[in-house]
Amino acid sequence: MNQRRSTRVDVNGWIVLDKPVGITSTHAVARLKRVFNAKKAGHAGTLDPLASGLLPVAFGEATKTVPFVQDGEKAYRFTVRWGVETDSDDSDGAVTRTSDLRPDEASIRAALPAFTGQIMQTPPAYSAIKINGERAYDLARDGETVVLEPRPVTINALDIVSTSPDETVLEARCGKGTYVRAIARDLGRALGCFGHVTALRRTRVGPFTEADAVPLAALEAEGADPAEYMQSVETGLAEVPCVVVDRNSASRLRRGQPLVLRGRDAPAGGVAYAACGGVLVAFGPVEGGELMPTRVFNLPY
Repeated sequence: MNQRRSTRVDVNGWIVLDKPVGITSTHAVARLKRVFNAKKAGHAGTLDPLASGLLPVAFGEATKTVPFVQDGEKAYRFTVRWGVETDSDDSDGAVTRTSDLRPDEASIRAALPAFTGQIMQTPPAYSAIKINGERAYDLARDGETVVLEPRPVTINALDIVSTSPDETVLEARCGKGTYVRAIARDLGRALGCFGHVTALRRTRVGPFTEADAVPLAALEAEGADPAEYMQSVETGLAEVPCVVVDRNSASRLRRGQPLVLRGRDAPAGGVAYAACGGVLVAFGPVEGGELMPTRVFNLPY
């Protein structure tokens, strides 16, 4: 019996989706794959259904650059409701503790420095972290007790946007692996009043900002040309040094062979990517004056 051949096509690039509240990141990616009829796509960092904002989605060859976007700094704007703690640390969870105490602005500001820099943070029980192969949120939903160990995270900035007796809007800039819901939970405990997140929006992921964001409705609208919103593969590497090479050097890199870097501006270490004629060729570590191509791209010149 003949297998039905897929009609999906090769699509390469990035869509910076402005994910709406109420859908999972996986569902959002599936809808975008249908919009572009794409063979391959993946996102650079999960957003909870409760959260809105930037969900960078990589298509085709761009999926090779996802780790660089995930490792970039992220920014969030979120609202903390004081006086209630929940088992999920957001408004979808069951209430576990309450308090009549409400913090004033001065008390909140005084508490914020303890939540900046490199800190130890215990992830929420309702998180995607795996425990013996199972997602923590699946175990929690099944009624099991979830115990997660504290882990180091980096919070570069945490500031008040506005505040009232019952809730405070905050902005955070943080590194990979930081849970905003945990910030709200721990800040509420430190203030002695408890707290949980009621609204959360991601405003930056690595090189992508709200200026890049495209609403799902705009991509799915009848008569829309979603391709006009597609960004090039290399935009995911905007925070990585670029080395411009000729065709001979590009061919060498595509064969997986290291390339000696020459010139005053050549990177001396770290990671770099090579481009030829504006087309991404490869990326990898720079060691001993050579670019070692650990990932090679199959993109036309």
